[in-house]
Amino acid sequence: MPTPLSPETLVYGLRTAADPQLSPDGERIAYTFVTIEREKREITSHVWLCDRNGADGRALTSSGKRNGGARWSPDGQQLAFVSDRVEQSGIFVLPMNGGEAREITRQPSAISGIQWSPDGSRIAFTAEFDPDNPAGEAPDATAAPPVRVTSRIDYKQDNRGYLGDRRRHVFVVDLTDGATTRWTSEAYDFNEPQWSPDGRSLAAQRVTSNGMRSQLVVLTGPGEGESSPIGPAEGGIGTWAWTPDGQSILFTCDPAHTYQSDFYIYTVATGETRRLTTDLPCAPAAGFPTIDPPSMPVFLDDGRVLFHGMYHAAAGLWELNLATGEVTQVETTESLRVGFSLDASRRYVAQAITTLEGAGELLIIDRETGEHRIITANNTAIFAESPAAQWERFDITRDGLTIEAWMLKPQDFDPSRKYPVVIDIHGGPNGFYGYSFNPIQQCLATNGFIVVFCNPRGSTSYGRDFTSRVTEDWGGGDYLDIMAVLDKALERPYCDAGRTGIWGYSYGGYMTAWTISQNHRFKAAVCGAPCFDLESMYGTSDISHEFGELQWGGPPHSTREWYATHSPSQFAHNTRTPTLIIQGEADNRCPVGQAEQMFVTLKKAGCEVEFARYPGGSHLFLRTGPLEHREDAIRRILEWFHARL
Repeated sequence: MPTPLSPETLVYGLRTAADPQLSPDGERIAYTFVTIEREKREITSHVWLCDRNGADGRALTSSGKRNGGARWSPDGQQLAFVSDRVEQSGIFVLPMNGGEAREITRQPSAISGIQWSPDGSRIAFTAEFDPDNPAGEAPDATAAPPVRVTSRIDYKQDNRGYLGDRRRHVFVVDLTDGATTRWTSEAYDFNEPQWSPDGRSLAAQRVTSNGMRSQLVVLTGPGEGESSPIGPAEGGIGTWAWTPDGQSILFTCDPAHTYQSDFYIYTVATGETRRLTTDLPCAPAAGFPTIDPPSMPVFLDDGRVLFHGMYHAAAGLWELNLATGEVTQVETTESLRVGFSLDASRRYVAQAITTLEGAGELLIIDRETGEHRIITANNTAIFAESPAAQWERFDITRDGLTIEAWMLKPQDFDPSRKYPVVIDIHGGPNGFYGYSFNPIQQCLATNGFIVVFCNPRGSTSYGRDFTSRVTEDWGGGDYLDIMAVLDKALERPYCDAGRTGIWGYSYGGYMTAWTISQNHRFKAAVCGAPCFDLESMYGTSDISHEFGELQWGGPPHSTREWYATHSPSQFAHNTRTPTLIIQGEADNRCPVGQAEQMFVTLKKAGCEVEFARYPGGSHLFLRTGPLEHREDAIRRILEWFHARL
């Protein structure tokens, strides 16, 4: 009899290999290995090294609690990494022929995005810089907190808190003497600097409006180049790479905020930008801000580019022909993959992989033979004792659209039994679910529930038209898609239509709040970080003054009727479904006031409602918050449904 996956196991038991980096010769892989010490409630990460086949795995770091971001020198003889072993965040370089790692530079804030110059003499990186506190000095504990005064609309950001003028900047350190210079000065965030082939310039992303807009800049030295951004001011840059001759920069961009990027190429000498593709069939993997770096495209030769993309919720590799703009899928797996590293010969690809059967492993793809090989076995023992849920995929057709859906079943599923059903709604609305290991879904499914999830209109990885169908239609076609998927699942004799629950977070929280205000079909609901009152959210969220105008048709004063008729707050008094609300108190994306409004409305309506608040929790607290809070949230969700379904 398999053991269900418990909240404790899902939070403390799983180990993760991440950010794999192939050595230039393709023989070794450096990666970040993350473990959790249950007794100390402490996350530790170290840089590990293994052979390309996974053999001879060993830790390269032992001091400090957070080590990672390793990058090979161009000649493969040294490995640079970031560590907190110093009082501040530091870059260290380890000689691979023996010897100790030496400190190159340190910063008063976290370092990320390290990149070697082509000649191996310098390293570019990003770190936060506060013009009001350049040295990063600790505040006076005896003094009152300083008054915060701002005139900029992007003064705060989820997962980072109050920013003021504090932003990530590009720095360059010389490995000979450790001299470190800051190459950017404007009060914007700059991300992932990429060296030109001749080592004279850096192409970096310049972010405004808390990530809602971004362009590229070419930096040639301190303060040089950032005033001439590349790309449309209203759009967003996702990934980029220099051409081998250094004359141009290839980049993905979404000028109209459709959540579907296309490829463009910028010629440095002329300043000309040319569009290469129209409505890519896949979504290029642009990373997850503050968590995962983007999967930058890689030139195979002067005319072909390999890139990582998602198509119908599955990861794959694609080739772009620069001359024709033709895009061809060359590989795919039923998985979600993160990171994208190739050896110098472009034969091998290394990525971190998660599937519906497991998580935390590394994948190597041999482009010459087509072989796929998972080279780590970090969680084999756990999944041997507690296998992941059984799963199947199914479709519905509604309104001329095919909606893809998945069903997770208990490990010991018996088709002669009837099971309670929980439908899980993803965030976004332009996110997606698919072939990845989701702890909450797996906890519910392995503990006796059937879990259904889908990609309604608005989900990415299905092309521009499908993705844009949710714009100005929240609670419309998307809601009907989700209900139709649930109805299809409930046709199965083992799905108990009398015991159904609904759960979602962020936009999924919006859809949960919306659904239970529209009907009483569910016996229980869990609503996480909801968008509840869209008008108040417009002015209190870190991005909704931009995001809302794009998704909801304009600011509240110009489209007030739309805001009212599409806000769960206007209908929540009808709710009768027992509801658990979970919310991070420091959430700047879907602020705590949204959940507070929902709680009061349901309470006044006489609905059974409970409100779980997580102090200090950002919108991402289920991924980045205290371990105790993560475990508590998963356990609380499980117990809420167990008691009511």
